[in-house]
Amino acid sequence: MPGENLTRIEAQERRAIVDTQSYEVALDLTKGAEVFGSRAVIRFTATEGASTFIDLIAREVREITLNGRTIDPASAFADSRIALDGLAAENELVVDADALYTNTGEGLHRFVDPVDGEVYLYSQFEVPDSRRVFAVFEQPDLKATFQFTVTAPAAWKVVSNSPTPEPTAAGDGVATWTFEPTPRISSYITALVAGPYESTFSELTSASGRVVPLGVYGRKSLWQHLDADYIFDKTREGFAYFEEKFDFPYPFAKYDQLFVPEFNAGAMENAGAVTFTETYVFRSKVTDAVKERRVVTILHELAHMWFGDLVTMKWWNDLWLNESFAEWASTIATAEATEWTEAWTTFNAMEKSWAYRQDQLPSTHPVVATINDLEDVQVNFDGITYAKGGSVLKQLAAWVGIEEFFAGVAAYFKKHQWSNTEVGDLLAELEVTSGRDLSTWSRKWLETAGVNTLSPEIVTDADGVITRFAIVQTAPADYPTIRPHRLGVGFYSLEGDALGRVHHIELDVDGDLTEVPQLKGLTRPDLVLLNDEDLAYAKIRLDERSLKTAIDHLGQISDPLARSLVWGAAWDQTRDAEASASDYVDLVLRNIGSETESTTVRTTLAQLLLAANAYVAPAKREATREKVADALWALAEGADAGSDSQLQFVTAFAGAAATADQWAKVASLRSGDATFAGLEIDTDLSWQLLVSLAAGGLVTAADVDSALAADNTAKGGEFAAQARAALPTAEAKQIAWSSLVDNADQPNTIVRSAAAGFVHPAGRDLLAGFVDAYFAALLPIWDSRTYQIAQYLIVGLYPAPLADVALRDATRAWLEANADAAPALRRLVAENLAGVERALAVQERDAQ
Repeated sequence: MPGENLTRIEAQERRAIVDTQSYEVALDLTKGAEVFGSRAVIRFTATEGASTFIDLIAREVREITLNGRTIDPASAFADSRIALDGLAAENELVVDADALYTNTGEGLHRFVDPVDGEVYLYSQFEVPDSRRVFAVFEQPDLKATFQFTVTAPAAWKVVSNSPTPEPTAAGDGVATWTFEPTPRISSYITALVAGPYESTFSELTSASGRVVPLGVYGRKSLWQHLDADYIFDKTREGFAYFEEKFDFPYPFAKYDQLFVPEFNAGAMENAGAVTFTETYVFRSKVTDAVKERRVVTILHELAHMWFGDLVTMKWWNDLWLNESFAEWASTIATAEATEWTEAWTTFNAMEKSWAYRQDQLPSTHPVVATINDLEDVQVNFDGITYAKGGSVLKQLAAWVGIEEFFAGVAAYFKKHQWSNTEVGDLLAELEVTSGRDLSTWSRKWLETAGVNTLSPEIVTDADGVITRFAIVQTAPADYPTIRPHRLGVGFYSLEGDALGRVHHIELDVDGDLTEVPQLKGLTRPDLVLLNDEDLAYAKIRLDERSLKTAIDHLGQISDPLARSLVWGAAWDQTRDAEASASDYVDLVLRNIGSETESTTVRTTLAQLLLAANAYVAPAKREATREKVADALWALAEGADAGSDSQLQFVTAFAGAAATADQWAKVASLRSGDATFAGLEIDTDLSWQLLVSLAAGGLVTAADVDSALAADNTAKGGEFAAQARAALPTAEAKQIAWSSLVDNADQPNTIVRSAAAGFVHPAGRDLLAGFVDAYFAALLPIWDSRTYQIAQYLIVGLYPAPLADVALRDATRAWLEANADAAPALRRLVAENLAGVERALAVQERDAQ
């Protein structure tokens, strides 16, 4: 977006001039519904006589004073920057402004609860949005202390990074909270949460012997659903695990976890004041996949207190030093410190499938990415930075040894606490503790893009005894790096009703071909599984016999991680047009009923629906959609009463319904005329069924309005927006389109929900009429909306369910005609195109 970008070169030049010491930020939250007062006093050293700028996005700047010298805002403040000239060696800058609340989940978000009219605020500053609240040098390597003073309604609770002080009365129902300064941290992890939040408190004793206060916060209207005791339990388990493994006590004064409305992400690692999406407040029954994901998220954000908050990357190219590590650390902690012991199976099913998908897009990039500016990093919170990076770290830990790995991490924290680092700083410590040279490993794994494929080569004699076993490694032509892998090879054989592991070895694989003499002389098993135990980051292929065994007996594999690997291999071969999408549909429908891992079920069902809607040959599409929905209904009927799988099959059926008879079943479930033993049609499930009925044209906008009147909550509003946009009429689609594209007032969660309804597959035929409008709107959207809203619209409104040549050609034409558009915008559009191109290739294979 114009005027709000910052390049890496500009940041480096500014860092060479400036070193920040402290911020004193006074915020007045009593000025009405649009603006708040922001007065910042910034102290910093600088190269004497130099010029630079400080960042601020504000409605009005009233005062700028530098070292006692008044600067005219009219001349100095433009394009989200305040120009600063004639700097001294020691500087004090005062900036007094009125800043704007947002409803986009960026900066200081303001939400009015439709249930009771209460106002709630929270900040979200990553990547570049603390500048929406106060004047700041908005880059991670200009750390400072932050002291916040907040004036707000006296009845509110106010939370920041430092412990909340007792407020002092400021008259007329207003109070002022004066917080202690933080340690030296980056601006993007500072925080402010304010409003009539409910709260509860506990504490724990850190490894240092210090008592750490704990808090959990949530909105009044959701408080009855917030299971704070469980959250405290998982937090304690995480504290104990990380403090032991990192050999470094928790570095902040307290630890609050705040569940806030209309949040854009799962959570944010503000130091000592973590904010979470309210999706993790369960007002209705949720799957075990969602419950486990909440635990992983809790531990992910806790890991950030060390990875990212205590030690922070210098610039956003090393964002992986935050996110990859938090992803890996939270998964190993979940597996080893909580009841969710199959966390690595979940990681394979969910995170690694995300990574493999992202790594095969044209926008793929190295884990250590090239980040030229803020727009680059905004689109880099992706499957590479999170999931591939976490996968690579899992392999690195296996390669150097887990104890040596943790020892290196501990040394890294001790050496670089409260400072900023680059990739080499961490690798240097790991080289010391492991005794291994990591330069080649880093070059191949962190500095190059793409995913390798590993396939077995097996030769046997007439008796089925292996005479040769080798592993072939290939790489895509555009990213030809051949990498070293630490991996397992598992042999699985049928014994009665079980397909169990009978042999396992672990070895290092490198080069195009790796001979495995250890397996010579063994009898060939029914299933050979490369990457057994999922140490490596690579796509795997099954040999012909193993593939047949997997298709016939996938549900009989006793180990859930091995099953997940086979599910993943089958999906990869389908996505790569090496296997038929129709065969994949059959594989899932035959085997998903016996899958026990909730996240594996969740991920596989999503892939099943994508295959039915976009990957099967168009001539087969409607018949396949009908078959899939009928099978899901049958699976729901056969599932255990009240089980996790029953809930998943019912919700998947609602999303897959494609015929009048199937929508009649949805309607009968919602009305209670049809029932499944143990299944409650609670508030959220009732909404999901209503969205399905809307997509099928069985309800009207008035019916949606009635449902919203019965559940006039924020969540109800999101479901209602999705249902209205899913109505299969040209008029309803146009109303939804205009509400999103022509109206800039919708809050972030409504934008996201309405876009999901707009592209519901049941309304595919109506989307063709919006293709031209979509491409005409791209540049205006990018130029006029905040990044988060622009991304929701550009990705969410793309008519991907069309999955046809016309959409492919229109997307290519836009990219060709807009070669000079912002790289981040072009990346989003190119990723949309890649999805259509892949669908067309898979459709062609399926038609053979």
